[in-house]
Amino acid sequence: MQSTSHSRGTNLWLAETLWELGAIQFGKFTLGRTTVDSPVYVNLRLLIGHPAALWRAAHIIWDELQALQRMRNPQVEPFDLVAGVPFGGLHIGTAFSLTAKIPLIYLHPRLDDLGNDIEGIYRPNQQALIMDDLLAGGGSILETVLQLGEAGLMIRDAVVLLDRQQGGRERLRRQGINLVSVLTLEVLMNYLHYGNKITGEQYRDTMDFLDAHRHLEEG
Repeated sequence: MQSTSHSRGTNLWLAETLWELGAIQFGKFTLGRTTVDSPVYVNLRLLIGHPAALWRAAHIIWDELQALQRMRNPQVEPFDLVAGVPFGGLHIGTAFSLTAKIPLIYLHPRLDDLGNDIEGIYRPNQQALIMDDLLAGGGSILETVLQLGEAGLMIRDAVVLLDRQQGGRERLRRQGINLVSVLTLEVLMNYLHYGNKITGEQYRDTMDFLDAHRHLEEG
């Protein structure tokens, strides 16, 4: 099962906000293990410096999830906990937890380097919703899913603000995890291009990069 936001106003608000915050940079970036020589970098962590924007992002996620759960064929399963992926997802998850009044948990690396402890209050067989700011290859989310699963928690859905469309969605799907994204990199670039906020070269370079990775999304 795959889901993404269907609200044009919602995802375009986030696109505009990220642009206004200076969160979108162009150049050549290597980010983690799966993003090499990307022509664009989106720093969603800048949201924490603007409480009103972070507050609205949390409410948008909550509204989207409720809408997906109310569908005749629900696209998101009920959940008892929200699990923020440190560090970007932890900020978003905290804001969401306060908005939705749903308890938060997160993985905390142990000092002895022998894994992670789970911070927060939980019980085995509870359902946890994974939350991160951005998805590229999906490794961070899958690592969180694995360790929460070892503690007896169940995970069926993950939420991100931005899907970079670099194979992460398909990788999660193969592991039985449904993805909900507020915004995709393609929608973001189209918004900036047709709003004359970026150059034609910046747009073409990014779309070429997306096309080179599109086969990863198709599985």
